[in-house]
Amino acid sequence: MPTQLHQSRFETVIRHLQESGARTVLDLGCGPGEFIQQLAEIQQFETIMGIDIDPKAIARARQQLGVNIHQPDGRIRVRCGSFEQAEPEFRHFDAAVLLETIEHIKPARLSLVERALFEQTRPRTVLITTPNQEYNVLHGMEPGERRHPGHQFEWDRKKFRHWASGIASRHHYRVCFVDIGTVDRLRGSSTQMACLDRGK
Repeated sequence: MPTQLHQSRFETVIRHLQESGARTVLDLGCGPGEFIQQLAEIQQFETIMGIDIDPKAIARARQQLGVNIHQPDGRIRVRCGSFEQAEPEFRHFDAAVLLETIEHIKPARLSLVERALFEQTRPRTVLITTPNQEYNVLHGMEPGERRHPGHQFEWDRKKFRHWASGIASRHHYRVCFVDIGTVDRLRGSSTQMACLDRGK
């Protein structure tokens, strides 16, 4: 996808994190740490932790971010882990971000993510972005084609909103939806975001 869209995702998520008042942020599925690099430039975010299941991605993130596993700086940490399982230290974070992440999870395992994140960890704010399948044709893609070979699914707006609204209802969060990227009158935007907040 275009670099402009990639950056627009970062900027939109960061703006919502700032507006939420979050000071501690979990980046779930952090990959090589691009998003964490941008979070680190903002002093509001006092603690940032990146989690990824891929050891190679974590190694790249540590290198990119200058994180020394033996001498952590206390503000930025990255480590291997699965967000299908809640961990005690996750409960201290104000916000969690799943940036282009859920589509890499097998649909049958999304219930595990829901339980770990919304029932056990319960950050005040959760931001989730994912491709809008309806927009793929405007990227020149064939019907049924996915944007990345690692994607297990890509949802249209109705499916994504149904899923996120169900989570909000079951776990007492408010939810709203945000378009990211150029908006087409019929097909929406390339990236869709759910903003879930449970208040203080």
